[in-house]
Amino acid sequence: MGARVTRALRNFNVEKRAEREISKRKPSMAPKHPSTRDLLQEHLSQYPEIEEVVSKKDNKLLSLLRDVYVDSKDPVPALPVKVEPRQEPKEFRLPIGNHFDKNITDIPKGKITVVEALTLLNNHKLSPETWTAEKIAQEYYLELKDVNSLLKYFVTFEVKILPPEDRKAIQSK
Repeated sequence: MGARVTRALRNFNVEKRAEREISKRKPSMAPKHPSTRDLLQEHLSQYPEIEEVVSKKDNKLLSLLRDVYVDSKDPVPALPVKVEPRQEPKEFRLPIGNHFDKNITDIPKGKITVVEALTLLNNHKLSPETWTAEKIAQEYYLELKDVNSLLKYFVTFEVKILPPEDRKAIQSK
């Protein structure tokens, strides 16, 4: 429904809007620097035939331009591209823990949700002896190399509130 409304608004009064744009005053050429203008005037006064050459039409070139016909085609790829249908994962597992999104009923094995990723990172940070990479890989059906990379390159956000060391420094007058 939104596309219909958008299309109707976009196509409303198209001819008049196009005519208005076409009839608008076109931007003029940028002003030339005074030194350049003087040089051009001097050059044209020395060689008046240049102005004639620039302004006259060359019929030979115009006829050659009319004969030009461009026909382009996309190149044929060297190897045919095979589009394989996407295979759906065959094994699923149930989500672990409390999820904010209750619509998640099953997760493909080898994948985790954002909530699960944050949970396992937090568990590993709080007790790395208990939540080792091997246990996480077994619990969430992940590959060990992926879990090691996850634990190495990702950390959860940590807020530290440092108490002031000198109370005299923060006292107000």
